[in-house]
Amino acid sequence: MVLVRRRTGFVTELVRALKDRGVPVAGVDRMVLTEQLSVMDLVALAQVLLLREDDLSLAIVLKGPFIGLDEDRLFRLAHDRPGSLWQALTVAAAADPGSPEAGAWSWLDGLAAGADFVPPYEFFSGVLHRPCPADAGSGFRAVLGRLGAEARDPVDEFLSLCLAFQRSHPPSLQGLLAWLATSQAEIKREQERGGGPGGGVVRIMTVHGAKGLQAPVVILPDTLGKPRQSARILWPDEDRRVPLYAPRRSQEEAVCQAARAASDYRRDQEYRRLLYVALTRAEDRLYVCGWQGRTEPPDGSWYRLVAAALEGDDQARRIPVPALGADAEGWCLVEPQTVAAADDQAGTGPAPAPDPLPDWAWQPAPAEPEPSRPLAPSRPDEAEPAVRSPLGRDDGSRFHRGLLLHRLFQTLPALEPGVRAVAAARFLARPAHGLTPESQAAIAAEALAVLEHPDFAPLFGPGSRAEVPLVGVIGDRVLSGQIDRLLVTDREVWIVDYKTNRPPPRTAAGVAPLYLRQMASYRAAISTIYPDRRVRCLLLWTDEPRLMELPEDLPVPE
Repeated sequence: MVLVRRRTGFVTELVRALKDRGVPVAGVDRMVLTEQLSVMDLVALAQVLLLREDDLSLAIVLKGPFIGLDEDRLFRLAHDRPGSLWQALTVAAAADPGSPEAGAWSWLDGLAAGADFVPPYEFFSGVLHRPCPADAGSGFRAVLGRLGAEARDPVDEFLSLCLAFQRSHPPSLQGLLAWLATSQAEIKREQERGGGPGGGVVRIMTVHGAKGLQAPVVILPDTLGKPRQSARILWPDEDRRVPLYAPRRSQEEAVCQAARAASDYRRDQEYRRLLYVALTRAEDRLYVCGWQGRTEPPDGSWYRLVAAALEGDDQARRIPVPALGADAEGWCLVEPQTVAAADDQAGTGPAPAPDPLPDWAWQPAPAEPEPSRPLAPSRPDEAEPAVRSPLGRDDGSRFHRGLLLHRLFQTLPALEPGVRAVAAARFLARPAHGLTPESQAAIAAEALAVLEHPDFAPLFGPGSRAEVPLVGVIGDRVLSGQIDRLLVTDREVWIVDYKTNRPPPRTAAGVAPLYLRQMASYRAAISTIYPDRRVRCLLLWTDEPRLMELPEDLPVPE
């Protein structure tokens, strides 16, 4: 574990140095997305597609992981060109269709076709999961091949950021780039306590982020700095809740000076508390390091505090550090080991042979007992009979009247019979319907005639229900539908389905086979629920309106 301060340049150089020496790095616990190389490559690609005259971004993309032109090719392409870099790329691609330049131009031109229309998440996800000129597998593989496995987290976080942007902003690529330019999206990553999968990986963390974690070896590489920034606005004490401000230190009077001293003291105390956290993160070994420049390290820095404590310790001794010079020395504090070291080789013998797989594991999976798409009689796959045109001679009045009747048949049965006529008149008189008084009276009369018919009055009585969902199994198929009207009595079950806006047939023989199969499906499902009752199916043709009872020998669909 390496504990550092929040200095982006220092952390970046540290990660690069570890990679150059082949040391596995788990990454840092906090990262600014726009400063990650993988994210910078994606942003440069978007900038090129939005503005092809952006020569610098195009050069970054051409040399980046997606295309991978070498230095010589990029120099020949860019040096002494008459126009923009994109124009030079176009000329080179036309001169040699089989060259890497031609592949790069074709890939970029294909992406540009959708850059203005595809949302940011879909765009970048497509770039990462489709082949690119540098890798026949995918753009994501090209990024990992160039930058290593540690590029995975920044890319994943960047895609999540694109989704978050689309939820609260218009999903445009240009808007995302402008949003990124004005924000410093810092991502906090959760570090595993064991150092990552498999262990043996360097974790670079801030001291704040290391709270609660430990590692066998901890290195503090940057301990010569000391916080010098003092508060600009001071608060004297709790009794005087008035802020104090002096543009210059020379203008501060006694109260302000005392408040500043108290503020600096609290700052230094927090600085020392962080040192305590850093020193107690190590399980076996701790290295406290620092790079001294032209000036001496300040008093009170972590390095000075540790050195002062070691000078008075009998178990501390100086040791030579040849890597830093012939006369360089460091401190070594040895604590005798009182507990036996754990055996790192324990449990590393050959693993026991696994139990043989059962026979069913080698057999193909059985067929699914139900289809992937349930049978939905209310939403048939085949074409329905032609509806009456709303642009016919009646200027769409039949079409509109059918919809109003459907609504009346659905809502009026829930009311008492004595108030149905008033409710129907009030509903039909709404200005949105655009009906004349004569049309209102005619539609209301037709609906009430059906509801009050002595033969069908039970269908719309208090015991009936509207819009009843129905789920069942017919043979080896699952049925999912909705019955417009259902009545269950002691001896019978009545099913009513509304058919709107179609010229109704005069007899059941003229009903479309599609409707007959639909009602047969409902009858079969209801019969499994009520096997001891007779199931009657009826169609309510709202075009007249008129009720039609269907025969009981309807064919059940297969």
